[in-house]
Amino acid sequence: MPADETAALRRQRLDWLAGLASAARGRQRLAVACICISGALLIGQAAAIAWLIQSVLVERAPLAAATPVLLGLLAVLVLRALLGSATQAAAGDVADAARLALRERIYRRLLGQGPLWLRQQRTGELGELMLTHADAVENYYAGYQPVRIEVVVVPLLIVLAVAWADWVVALILVFTAPLVPFFMMLVGWGAEAAGRAQLGELARMSGHFADRIKGLGLLRLYGRGEAELAGVAAAAEGVRERTMKVLRIAFLSSTVLEFFASVSVAMVALYLGLSYLGLMALHAQVPSLGIGMFCLLLAPEFYAPLRRLAAHYHDRANALAAAAEVERLLGVLPAPPADAVMAAVARAPELLQQRAPPVLVQALTLRPLGARHDVVQQLSFQVEAGQRLALVGPSGSGKSTLLEALAGWLPPREGSIVLQPGLEVGYAGQRPYLFHGTIAENLRLADPGASDARLRAVAEAAQVMRFAAALPDGLETVIGERGFGLSGGEARRIGLARLLLRDPQLLLLDEPTAFLDPDTEADLLRTLAAFARGRSVVIATHSAAAMAWADTRLVLTATGQRAGSEGGAA
Repeated sequence: MPADETAALRRQRLDWLAGLASAARGRQRLAVACICISGALLIGQAAAIAWLIQSVLVERAPLAAATPVLLGLLAVLVLRALLGSATQAAAGDVADAARLALRERIYRRLLGQGPLWLRQQRTGELGELMLTHADAVENYYAGYQPVRIEVVVVPLLIVLAVAWADWVVALILVFTAPLVPFFMMLVGWGAEAAGRAQLGELARMSGHFADRIKGLGLLRLYGRGEAELAGVAAAAEGVRERTMKVLRIAFLSSTVLEFFASVSVAMVALYLGLSYLGLMALHAQVPSLGIGMFCLLLAPEFYAPLRRLAAHYHDRANALAAAAEVERLLGVLPAPPADAVMAAVARAPELLQQRAPPVLVQALTLRPLGARHDVVQQLSFQVEAGQRLALVGPSGSGKSTLLEALAGWLPPREGSIVLQPGLEVGYAGQRPYLFHGTIAENLRLADPGASDARLRAVAEAAQVMRFAAALPDGLETVIGERGFGLSGGEARRIGLARLLLRDPQLLLLDEPTAFLDPDTEADLLRTLAAFARGRSVVIATHSAAAMAWADTRLVLTATGQRAGSEGGAA
């Protein structure tokens, strides 16, 4: 990758990181102000100590004369302690706001990508975006950001104060200071690369482990438990090696930076010592002991912000690495909600009319994710209010893909899908996701506040009670993750009942009567007709009974073309 492109990407990611804390700008300014004021008070603290040494020890002034200075020194110490606490509290609030903003943006982006995209991802890696990557951003705001301003303001104030007292010491500080940021820049490049590799390795290990947990029963069934344990151990070893590499860089850089700072302070002490011994004379008059102590007290404090910046520079590198991993896994750096809303408004179709039907499809071309060819080509139709439309055609003709596009999961390659403003859409697929818990808990995902009577009503309508009534605890029977313990038809009926509980205006149903016996299918279509009265329904089916239940059929061919419609205009 070219160097200018790398710099541009780094700047883009830094701007994105800065935008995460936009909701806490006031707290961010407070943290910066407190840390800078504390640095300025440090000069007064050193001056008070130097004056006390010069007056009491050298000039033999009475201790009573030093009482006001002692009280002032005590006040400065207390005030600096309070400012330090305020800095930590404000920086912590900024970090919390940035971490929350990061998780909101990632979550919004994941929702926007849709279930089809999520099915192709490793959930462990996506989970790490919310955990480890958010923690890396938190340290960036709590540690690096306040010190970044301090390193500009406080050393400048110190060097000006020292220059007023002794220009030679000021020159030593000015000429040795660039060594720290220069080495820090060199280390930062390696630290960012190592941090990104460590976060990537951790995300891969999380994905590997989560996938094995999901398939634990199958792995045990085929005797692959020990082999997979070895794989998890190897992945953990990779994380350990990457983490140790990051720590080695951090410890090495801290050691070298401490060495440079110590050498610089030693140069100041050597100059002052030689001056007092008469072995060096760069002034017409030897500086007093108070002046020397003032300069010697401030010399390490001049480098302290630089050392703190070096220590927190790894937080910057880790935050950049986290941003790079977010961009790699999500494809882009997720924008704030306002931008997403504006983008949605900008993409509003021009076909929308005041008296338009609930669904209007024009010249639609669709291709499933990962497929090499289109399954629906130049398809146009509309769904009127209260209409029941059956999608009919052989397997592979694009019925399920069309439903996914109508649900907003799959973007069209060509053409448009226009929904009435405010139209609530519900989709019940062939493989509804069921969580570990009771059947009732899985149903209440659609409406947590639903009453038991309403819950039972939708369960009756979807024919869930046909099998749930025979279970030991009825709707309170516990099922496994992904519907473990249920047949495919039973899982579909629970998914349909969950959809009915949500009460959408447009129902998209994918083979809802598959695997049902004729009596159960007839009862399901009858209750579904009663529930869907006044609502629009689009149902993909191979069932002759379901085709007869619909008032319009849209026939698709295996080549993705529309063969025609039956039973009314579509």
